[in-house]
Amino acid sequence: MLKLRRSDLRRCAELEQVLFAGDDPWSRAAFSAELDQGHHYVGAYLDERLIGYAGLAVNGRPPHVEAEVHTIGVDPEHQGEGVGKALLRALLRRADEHRATTFLEVRTDNEAAIGMYRAHGFEIVGLRPRYYQPSGADAHTMRREAAGAPQGTEAS
Repeated sequence: MLKLRRSDLRRCAELEQVLFAGDDPWSRAAFSAELDQGHHYVGAYLDERLIGYAGLAVNGRPPHVEAEVHTIGVDPEHQGEGVGKALLRALLRRADEHRATTFLEVRTDNEAAIGMYRAHGFEIVGLRPRYYQPSGADAHTMRREAAGAPQGTEAS
């Protein structure tokens, strides 16, 4: 995984149109704003072409640090090849550097993503009805404690 390049933001927006067409896909400007705010974004590349991207925000100061996965997207032609797992692991390494508890939202009907998140230590902690717009799809809120944090305690 490499740091996401500004030259890839147009490709990110193109992938968003394919991946999230029914749920207000992000624009190039939205990705640019994320980078401007200093959030951690990485890209997966094949022959110099962006095939996946992921972003994480880290908020707070020790000992109260939380991270939030903002997005993970993988080109449909490369789904099922481990790209999403590699992107998630890159984000979690960053969160763990800060000993941050990590949160994310995922569609309740996205069983593949929920399975991947569970395999990486996330648990469902809440439900956000009609979270995704305009589709109105529900989302689970999921949480993962920082690596090495005692279970059942806040790592942040």
